[in-house]
Amino acid sequence: MSIQRLGYMGFEVADVPAWRSFMTGKLGAMESSSSETEAKFRLDSRAWRLSVSKGHTDDYLFAGYEVDSEKGLQAVKESLEARGVAVKVEGPELTAKRGVLGLISCADPFGNRVEVYYGGTELFEQPFASPAGVSGFQTGDQGIGHYVLNVEDVDAALAFYTGALGFQLADIIDWKINEDLKVTVYFLYCNGRHHTFAFGKLPVPKKLHHFMLQAKEMDDVGLAYDKFDADRSIVMTLGRHTNDHMVSFYGATPSGFAVEYGWGARDVSAGWSVVRYDRISIWGHKFQAPA
Repeated sequence: MSIQRLGYMGFEVADVPAWRSFMTGKLGAMESSSSETEAKFRLDSRAWRLSVSKGHTDDYLFAGYEVDSEKGLQAVKESLEARGVAVKVEGPELTAKRGVLGLISCADPFGNRVEVYYGGTELFEQPFASPAGVSGFQTGDQGIGHYVLNVEDVDAALAFYTGALGFQLADIIDWKINEDLKVTVYFLYCNGRHHTFAFGKLPVPKKLHHFMLQAKEMDDVGLAYDKFDADRSIVMTLGRHTNDHMVSFYGATPSGFAVEYGWGARDVSAGWSVVRYDRISIWGHKFQAPA
């Protein structure tokens, strides 16, 4: 038994008000709750999908992976423990805060917090309404999107995420960033989305390279691009990736890591074969220095 999808993510941020404005105004997420130290945001019918908590790191805080039942949660727990991973069964306080029925947590080989849960809270009676007019986000069985981590040991990462959590390798890209620097990025899937998680030994100071949201319409991407372009916060220009075929751009967040905002990715199909690529993009995705 493996995890089914990425259900939520949390970031530790220095400036919660800046993130509240960024999430709602630029990305089009719907704020579900907020205080001076924390804010949560909706992308669909779930009570929340993204959260920011006040702290100094401006980086990844946790990722929450969903399974479909209590039995599935127990199976993931047993899989982790069989590989020597220490697992904590979270108590009612954190379970209530996350709005789930059952929750376990552990650390990956690099100390990154990973949560697995079942029974997330639905709010069908309070429809999602983007304050920026975004038509919606591709979620459902594919989860909320993907994220990319910077890791020191790609072999350890591959063993943990495929062996203990049950991800499958979709493909790799040998990414030539410039004439002197090339990194290999591994892309993993756990449902129909081409990749939910990716990692590599990347030339960035933070754990989190970027997270991705997939809009339902290409116009949503174009309108968001204009907002990032207006304040010169584009990190990589509009382009189309070689592996998942997504049309997207990358923008700077208030914490320094990036957000990818995209549309039109292809899904993993039956009989998928692992391949490699020499380029990260078919066209576009040119680096720009944010203002």
